[in-house]
Parts: sequence; structure tokens; C-alpha cells
Amino acid sequence: MKSALNRLILLAYLVTLTSMTAAQDSPNPYTGTVEISAHRLAKDFIPDGDLDKTVWHNAQRQSFDHDWSGQKRFPEAKTEIATLWTPKYLYVAFWCKYTVLNVYEGEDPAKERWELWDRDVVELFALPEPKNINHYYEFEVAPNNQWVDLEIDLSKKPFNDSKWNSGFEHATRIDREKRVWTCEMRIPIRAMTKSGIHAGDMWRVNFFRAHGLGDDTSRQFLSWSPVLGSTANFHVPARFGKLRFAE
Repeated sequence: MKSALNRLILLAYLVTLTSMTAAQDSPNPYTGTVEISAHRLAKDFIPDGDLDKTVWHNAQRQSFDHDWSGQKRFPEAKTEIATLWTPKYLYVAFWCKYTVLNVYEGEDPAKERWELWDRDVVELFALPEPKNINHYYEFEVAPNNQWVDLEIDLSKKPFNDSKWNSGFEHATRIDREKRVWTCEMRIPIRAMTKSGIHAGDMWRVNFFRAHGLGDDTSRQFLSWSPVLGSTANFHVPARFGKLRFAE
């Protein structure tokens, strides 16, 4: 099963790389149409995983429960998202319904965890410079606050740089009675772009969720902007949606 899965991942990567090369020659390679707005905060704050804080009350909140293809629905894994910003940081919130938690047990959450995507996780893919469709950043956090961040460049092999470190901060909470876990991220803007961000700017982003037990044939993979295709490959930046920075 593992070798077959690895072949599928390699095939998906090759197909994606071919399509991205062709897409770069297109005046508008993006086909993702969903959009979310991030409103500017007056001051920064440190994430603690508490999404009942006042700062999130007026944030634009969106939800999705469809899989990566947009065809299957998993209401038991409904995921809500919201974003905020300051000139220094991008803030991201996730509210995640769950049936059972699947995490790496007995490990230090302070350490970066490679292959975190093999367990329950929320993910943000952020592409600050839409003209360069191959270059973006990946941020993942698990319910137990384990994490990984990666710089992605689909024109390179390997396309993910595990040594890159954004310095992003994150915190999670688990409400076992309501079966909801929450995640709060604070990502330094300087780690992703030297241009900074300003009201009116637009990035390309996508939000993902992995949920459930077992191997990849039985787990649920949700995507805010469906990536379409025949395999669950999140690395399809042409399908990223829009993140608009508002006042």
C-alpha cells in the first residue's frame, strides 16, 4: 500500500509540475474563484488558541466540509476559517469539528514534525506573489499543537524545503465535549515577502484539513478551494483562492 501511495504522490507531482509550467505562460493561470477577506487589526496579539476572543468576532468567517475534489461532503469534519492582519503578521483561525483525533502521541509539540500531514492537521498554503505561481509557503498545525512549515518551489526537486523556518507561532485547544478543536496561527509577513502587506493587496491562498484514522484511502482530505483532479494532491496553486487585505 505504501509503495502504491508513493507512486500516486509522484504521479500527482509530475502532473502538477507540467500544468504549472504551462500555466506560467498564461496571462491568468488561476482558476480558483473563492475569496476571503482579512481585516486589519489595531495591534498585535500572541496566539493562545482561544477563538472566542473579541478580535475574531468581526472577522469574516467561512466554512467548508467538502473534500479536495469538491464532490464528497463530510459534515462531521466541518471546518471554519478566518483571517486578520497587521503590517507585521498574518493571523489565521481554524474551527474544526471532529469524530476522533489522530495525532502523534508522546512527542514534544515544541519540535517541528516532518510528515505531520499523516495525522489530523490544518494547513494554510500562502502565495504572496501571484506572478510566481510555483513559489508559496505551507503551514501545518495538529490538534496537539505539533507543527511544520515549508517553503515550496514547484520548479525545484525536491519541491519542499524542510530547513526553512518562518518563526510562526501557533496554539490549539480541544473541546472534547463539543468535539471541536481550534487552532490559531500568527505568521510573520517578513518570512514570506519583503514587500510587506497593505490594504488592497491580494494573495493567493488555500486552506486544507486532514481528518480521520487509517491510511490515505480512509482518511478525509478537505479543501477550501477544491483542487479537482483525480488524486488528493493539495499542491495545485492554480486552484488557490483569493485572500484580500482590507482595512
